[in-house]
Amino acid sequence: MRYIEGIHRKSKIALPEYVDDYVTEDNPVRIIDAFVETIDLGELGFKNATPKERGRPGYNPKDLLKLYIYGYMNKITSSRK
Repeated sequence: MRYIEGIHRKSKIALPEYVDDYVTEDNPVRIIDAFVETIDLGELGFKNATPKERGRPGYNPKDLLKLYIYGYMNKITSSRK
């Protein structure tokens, strides 16, 4: 089974043409993305690193880790801030 996925940043949208165009080349988000993509979460002991066969699919743990690191770096402790 797969994870829940949003739109891919290389997919075409209106104004600008791609979602990826909203993020500048020197933005720290790109460093976080590259760092997390190199990590093998299963090898580090994350329990939900592989999706389950049954039930509703969960979010990709790599996406959640990227969100957590971004929030930590920007001192955002809640989605309600």
